Amino acid sequence: MAAGRSAATKIDWAHLSTSLGLKGHTAASLQAFKKRNDDARRKVAALKAQPTSVDFSRYRSTLNNTAVVDEIEGFVKSWKPVTYDVGRQVKAIEAFEAQAVRSAEETRGRVDKEVGALESTLRNIEEARPFEDLTVDEVAAAEPEIDKRTEQLVSKGRWQVPGYKEKFGDLSVI
Repeated sequence: MAAGRSAATKIDWAHLSTSLGLKGHTAASLQAFKKRNDDARRKVAALKAQPTSVDFSRYRSTLNNTAVVDEIEGFVKSWKPVTYDVGRQVKAIEAFEAQAVRSAEETRGRVDKEVGALESTLRNIEEARPFEDLTVDEVAAAEPEIDKRTEQLVSKGRWQVPGYKEKFGDLSVI
């Protein structure tokens, strides 16, 4: 158990979520687990700080009825701590761990897909010809929506793109 306690105290919670890049439900679950861990540590520390021995001789000298003190001392000496079945808590921790692993695997899968898409996009960008080398036909073939929108504007008698003057200014004075 001492090894478990020393390992638990060495966890750098802030570094853990940032280094693993945890987000969403996984990060929230980890924070909730950290809070429960901290609360349990505080309770254990508070209980350890409380005195555990009783000076019955002092009570015998102070109280007139020493029979009560003798009876209480007998109860204290015969008292045995209650052992709890922690199986339920262990199962809850194992379920949390399993859910965390599933969430991590799902996150890993999504991240791997996104990285693959980004690498593909980066390759396309690196292999693409410079914009100034493209022809109007090539741009229209790559994005047919541009051709459709241009046809719409021309059919309505509009020869300028809406918002162009506001964004780039009027070049007719040149």
